[in-house]
Amino acid sequence: MNNRFYNHFDQERLIEEDSGQEYRSAYQVDRDRVIHTPAFRGLQSKTQVFWSGEYDFYRTRLTHSLEVAQIGRSICHWLKHSSPILSEDYYIDSDLVEACCLAHDLGHPPFGHAGERSLNHLMESSGGFEGNAQTLRLLTERIFSVSKKGMNPTRAFVDGVLKYKTLWSELVSLHDKAPHNHFIYDAQEKYLDWVLGGRDFPVEYTPGDARDAFRSIELQIMDWSDDTAYSLNDIADSVKAGFITVERVEKWAESNGYNFHEEPALKDLLQAIRKGNVDVMMSKKIGRFIHASSLKEAQNFMSAVSNRYKYDLVQDPACVAELCIYKKLAYEVVFSSPALNQLEYKGDLLLREIWNVLEKRYIAQEGADFNLLAEDAATEIETIGSLQEKQRILCDQIAAMTDGSAARFYKRLTVPDFGSIGDLV
Repeated sequence: MNNRFYNHFDQERLIEEDSGQEYRSAYQVDRDRVIHTPAFRGLQSKTQVFWSGEYDFYRTRLTHSLEVAQIGRSICHWLKHSSPILSEDYYIDSDLVEACCLAHDLGHPPFGHAGERSLNHLMESSGGFEGNAQTLRLLTERIFSVSKKGMNPTRAFVDGVLKYKTLWSELVSLHDKAPHNHFIYDAQEKYLDWVLGGRDFPVEYTPGDARDAFRSIELQIMDWSDDTAYSLNDIADSVKAGFITVERVEKWAESNGYNFHEEPALKDLLQAIRKGNVDVMMSKKIGRFIHASSLKEAQNFMSAVSNRYKYDLVQDPACVAELCIYKKLAYEVVFSSPALNQLEYKGDLLLREIWNVLEKRYIAQEGADFNLLAEDAATEIETIGSLQEKQRILCDQIAAMTDGSAARFYKRLTVPDFGSIGDLV
């Protein structure tokens, strides 16, 4: 049965291609292409909260992305079942949402947000680095890079991962300094223009938060799924790791003005820690948060062009309040702890040292001409035009590293008795 929710505008690809005898939908193709990329496989060794490989049961970027995808698909099925707006031939495509969820962290570098901050600082003179902007770069240009067209995604798929719609230079002009995050690269303006079908933002969509808040329904579902997954599951991992205990939760609650005997989010968490069933409790909350989703109609400058802009996702305020508490708890008790900050410092140090070595060798071309990168990467850096483009390609190489491969690369360059000629790059 044809799904009337989507039209040709939604399904159009960056470059027209012959579907031939394709038995899959356009969005199933998007999803499958993501799954079969090295960038997706690399997420298994990239940090979610704790360094990948530290213990087998902690979440990585890969397992997190799979959980986000499951939540996203479930929200689509729930909305189709529960919303009077949708029907059997008019619904939000779960394959499309799954593709967006699986792809949403592809651009994140090694060592989590610490790595993102490091690369952004190193790229400050060349347009910055942002994990979501890097995801867009991979999908449109770097995945299957021989073709120089990325994975040739559909418009709806690109829009479903385009969390930020403000250019780096726009934020520089707005704040008179380089932004920390929440931007796309200036060279990606053409993709933003393509996503919107050449339409300009109305004047009220000012650069920054107002513009970034304009999101398709698939992006809204992906973002809520992401919030749900990391807010609940990061807490569960932190309990297992010993960062979150009954005593620390009670102390944190008192210092932040919460009554942990009455606040449902904290009361449930403390009870689950004492009983040793935090995973079960969080799984039940995920189900409740899925069922807390509903749709309302919206009107904007794109709602007549695509149904993807015609609706907003609405959440139960109680669920939103719970997630805010868990986010705040995780940030202040776990992410800001000396133990994690020391690991982040180490990750920052590793990436800066790797950058300095490779920048000196391939861009400044100082010192001996050792072959430190694979031949195709080295050739691309050496033959591309401007300094900014060279630095962007170098940044691509470092961002694609996993936690483990970055650490091994650093040690092979600096530790005399580490590594051998048989090591993989």
